[in-house]
Amino acid sequence: MQPGEVVWIDEGGLHAAQGVPTGRRALCIFEHVYFARPDSRVGGVEVHGARVRMGERLAHEAPADADLVIGVADGGTPAAIGFSKASGIPYNEALIKNRYVARTFIQPEQGMREQGIRMKFNPLDEVAGQRIVVVDDSIVRGNTTRQLVQMLFDGGAAEVHVRVSSPPVVSPCFYGIDMADEDELVAAHRSVEEMRAHIGATSLHYLSVDGMQEATQLPDDSVCRACFTREYPTRVPVKVEKLRFEPAPA
Repeated sequence: MQPGEVVWIDEGGLHAAQGVPTGRRALCIFEHVYFARPDSRVGGVEVHGARVRMGERLAHEAPADADLVIGVADGGTPAAIGFSKASGIPYNEALIKNRYVARTFIQPEQGMREQGIRMKFNPLDEVAGQRIVVVDDSIVRGNTTRQLVQMLFDGGAAEVHVRVSSPPVVSPCFYGIDMADEDELVAAHRSVEEMRAHIGATSLHYLSVDGMQEATQLPDDSVCRACFTREYPTRVPVKVEKLRFEPAPA
């Protein structure tokens, strides 16, 4: 279906008509980065292929001298494969994910998020003594990334180079994603070097906005990238709090 399209079924069969004039489209680009299933198509573009291309572009924008590329499952795995393909550094699965832990960045309380992260990943022995490139799809609050870096060092990694297959998340979503207020977005008011120190990595690089957009193969004006650029496709409230409709903790 197209935006504003009406579909109905009657005794004559299936019908469709454009009920509302089409305007500027604004597909959420975070669908390609993280949310959508990898086997789906968003805006006519296969999501898995877009994520692999993000990793390839990231390898060109931010190369690393390393022995092993790993992905933060599940969102970072296709980009890690792309990074490995473009860089020539071998890819291996060295982080095992507990499939029964929900997405941690949307948990409502910090203690719940940290507990979920500790239960979510475990490194394998393959990381010991290795210079590792760990590819993740995004950094929102930073809890997962910081603990993962520490886990890898605790597992014996010699170096941990974090590569992120999207730009820094710097602004909240007003269109349905339960992300965070700006003061909870770890990269909103930190430089890349400050972020590197915050997560404890040997190095840190993000994919550029242009690189992300190119990987999706979609026109710039067909997507919403506001969480990365602070440029919203519609007017948004000047002051709004994510938790305004949620009950205060007891």
